Amino acid sequence: MARGDIPQDSYHLVGISFFILGLGTLLPWNFFITAIPYFQGRLAGVNSTAGTLGTNHTGPADTFNFNNWVTLLSQLPLLLFTLLNSFLYQCIPETVRILGSLLVILFLFALTAVLVKVHMSPGLFFSMTMASVWFINSFGAVLQGSLFGQLGTMPSTYSTLFLSGQGLAGIFAALAMLMSMASGVDAQTSALGYFITPCVGILLSIVCYLSLPHLEFARYYLAKKPSLAQDRELETKAELLQSGKVAGMTMPSPLAPDENGIPSSPQKAALTVDLHPEKEPDLGPAEPQKPRKPLVFTVFRKIWLTALCLVLVFTVTLSVFPAITAMVTSSTGPGKWSQFFNPICCFLLFNLMDWLGRSLTSYFLWPDQDSRLLPLLVCLRVLFIPLFMLCHVPERSRLPILFPQDAYFITFMLLFAVSNGYLVSLTMCLAPRQVLPHEREVAGTLMTFFLALGLSCGASLSFLFKALL
Repeated sequence: MARGDIPQDSYHLVGISFFILGLGTLLPWNFFITAIPYFQGRLAGVNSTAGTLGTNHTGPADTFNFNNWVTLLSQLPLLLFTLLNSFLYQCIPETVRILGSLLVILFLFALTAVLVKVHMSPGLFFSMTMASVWFINSFGAVLQGSLFGQLGTMPSTYSTLFLSGQGLAGIFAALAMLMSMASGVDAQTSALGYFITPCVGILLSIVCYLSLPHLEFARYYLAKKPSLAQDRELETKAELLQSGKVAGMTMPSPLAPDENGIPSSPQKAALTVDLHPEKEPDLGPAEPQKPRKPLVFTVFRKIWLTALCLVLVFTVTLSVFPAITAMVTSSTGPGKWSQFFNPICCFLLFNLMDWLGRSLTSYFLWPDQDSRLLPLLVCLRVLFIPLFMLCHVPERSRLPILFPQDAYFITFMLLFAVSNGYLVSLTMCLAPRQVLPHEREVAGTLMTFFLALGLSCGASLSFLFKALL
């Protein structure tokens, strides 16, 4: 088929489908962490069958450390399947991986909704919920990696749409929580409606995926050789993560490259000079040689500081969000504001400000890759850990409450979320600029690993900080 005969995306149906698929990949994580007060309510009382949406239960009855465990068991699968997914695509067909993952996630979310109506002991409920969290996020990791592979055969604008869908997942979950709480129905019905919402979202994702083969535009691009799509899966994940997303944190695209494939930046001239030694001398009509495969250690030496900054950013974020921040309550006493305080000021505010921070890198990148200010700014975020721990968390046993007013928590959350989004996006944009063009795939893969490592480290540290309260 000639280039002029490429079909058009009629009514933008393929773009809408990938947007919804992006939304569906991050719904599980966001719906579980936003509903932490509900789960804590179920675990706080033996006779409770429904817990209360939006109401914190963080006293001595919180013996299960639910918010810590849900964070850890959400991030460990990401780290594990980041390493394993490159082997899975060679053994399991792409359709089986994507459709199978969506069906398993749908079943487990439906089970979570059913458990709202089922009375059981807190210990059994905790075990079943943790098993669901582990398997949902395991299959979610496979789903994301497989969709990244499909996007490798599509125009780059569809990657942007996919990432946009992922970026809205957290806001969508927070709004669903608020609507469930404001519906005026009893707590049990409210919780049931909340968990049915992601089931509808996953069903819609399944419909979108099944519709792709019936759309001429999608058929044209997805009918590429399977081996080509498989070979590009890791490359596409690297590109998307440079532009991109992970575990609820979606970053905007870095500055576009120029016609020579070199990103526009003040360091362009230096990078161009570095490229000259890579050119092979003219050896006459010899057989063309393939570029040398970059060594992982060589690439790591160039980006190690940026990778370390990424690890520290996510370690700080996941060590207190949502494990500590979800425990903060309003100091105004019982009332509507107290009920809506955590969903609005913790989850909705975090997702909105994180999105704003990520968007800022579309307009400027500061500090640049050669500046020592980046490590300094990343290290300063460690201050958020004691600040949140000294906010209004009730029934603590060790640390005092130094910031009881709601305004303190809101201010800390604003700065915390904006800095998280901006610094994560900045490090992802700077990493590919620090290596040669043929090394960017390896750099993206390394940054993927360190990103998952930071998430897992932060989730593990949350147990320590919770114990220090």
